[in-house]
Amino acid sequence: MSVHVRSGCLLGIAGVCVDVEVDILSLLPTFTVVGLPQSSVRESRERVRSAIGATSLRFPRRRITVNLAPADVPKHGSGLDLAIALGVMGAQRAEDKKRPPWEVPPFAVGELALDGYVRPIQGVLPLVEAAAEDGIEAVIVARANAAEAALIPGITVHHVDHLEQAWRIACGRAGDVPALGAEPQRTEVHEPDLFNVRGLHSGRRALEVAAAGGHGLLMEGPPGSGKSMLAKRLTSLLPDLPDAHALEVSRIRSAAGLLGSSGLHRRPPLRAPHHTASVAAVVGGGRPLGPGEVTLAHRGVLFLDEVPEFPRGVLESLRQPLEDRVVTIARASQVHTFPTAFQLVATRNPCPCGMYGSSQFACRCIDAERERYLRRMSGPLMDRIDLVAWVDPVPVGQLLEAPSGESSDDVRARVTNARKRQRARWGDQLLLNADAPIDVCLRHFDAAAKRELEQALARVRGSSRSVQQLVRVAMTLADLTDRSSVPAEAVDEALFLCAGARGWSLTRRDASPPRRDLECKPRP
Repeated sequence: MSVHVRSGCLLGIAGVCVDVEVDILSLLPTFTVVGLPQSSVRESRERVRSAIGATSLRFPRRRITVNLAPADVPKHGSGLDLAIALGVMGAQRAEDKKRPPWEVPPFAVGELALDGYVRPIQGVLPLVEAAAEDGIEAVIVARANAAEAALIPGITVHHVDHLEQAWRIACGRAGDVPALGAEPQRTEVHEPDLFNVRGLHSGRRALEVAAAGGHGLLMEGPPGSGKSMLAKRLTSLLPDLPDAHALEVSRIRSAAGLLGSSGLHRRPPLRAPHHTASVAAVVGGGRPLGPGEVTLAHRGVLFLDEVPEFPRGVLESLRQPLEDRVVTIARASQVHTFPTAFQLVATRNPCPCGMYGSSQFACRCIDAERERYLRRMSGPLMDRIDLVAWVDPVPVGQLLEAPSGESSDDVRARVTNARKRQRARWGDQLLLNADAPIDVCLRHFDAAAKRELEQALARVRGSSRSVQQLVRVAMTLADLTDRSSVPAEAVDEALFLCAGARGWSLTRRDASPPRRDLECKPRP
């Protein structure tokens, strides 16, 4: 007599329910697992054999066949161990008593140790989410995965330490094993504060504009000027994620084994891959297919420090995720689509020696070297970056002074207010100006702003994408000042902030910042 147990496995970052069917026949002793099991699943036979031997039940010395349905979906990971063990124990009990040991097949995920203890696995959150969508009301997981599984509402979570406990719960004797309900938790993340940054007014302003509208940002300047220090503080200016986005981020981090037991990840993630990272590590791939850095930065920030040092293939692979907000990884046997709604912030020196345009040191590079260095970032990639900020080193005397600028909390309050205006304008499906349609944006420009925009575009040449980005940045500047319409001053500052990314050559008459403390050195 065959018995059924429910379980699940990961396909990319999504959970898929798996039916574990176990049958025992009075034939020569064998243990076979079918249904496209990968090597990690095939190895579960030895773990299950030893774990059952550590319980009060004996391992059957007959022919055991385990089918993992649907049989056309590849199964990988060690999370099926617990379900297979319960299926073998249930099939043996069904043979003895001529009836299944349970009326409703239990749902169980966990890795088994040889002594029967249940170990945690990664990806429990999307697995339990898939179980809830399939109508399952209770799950059995390892104790270390219980808090993560309890994040899904409407699910009763039974946490176990040993296979013997899981067997009692599966048979309906769960009175001595407590269950968990969904309890909202908050992830505490330490983020560097903007208050500790001295000077760098132009960089701070560009960082605030990028945070308010979700715009991409490139910071240029000599080595040691504070570009990386500013870029790492971008997430501290972003508001907490709403519930739907927090669940998305937590699901991705769970599938990657990064969530732990800290509950929903409320803060926007910051990912900073090293410049030696491969295309598969940044975009996604591997066997089995897994998310890359662009997906781990979903709803957060992808920080590329010294971006010209990254391989050309890695940088070019960012163009489609930046444009479509998703990336599709296709292999011969499977295709997965991963979300990539991240905000790109990058830093680079103006030349190989880093001193071109510096007010303190002379550049030692020839023109050809500078040109080759800047061309490591292609034009199409630069065209997808909204803002460029020049960061000059802070004078030594100012570094020794006590910090006196605004803190991240102060700036975050303005950013949060600006994003509230955007949510009210665009609705739930479009939260940020960086993705806003240009025709709707232009409706909020007053007559003076439209004249300023037409005059500016008559003096420079840009692609249609660059024009749209200029309009969107102007919208963000108006939101930061709590204006219902976009004034000419916002267009003026937006033109100055976007000029470096477009390669436009502007004079102070063409685009001067509206305030003196916002002045930044134009791109050399």
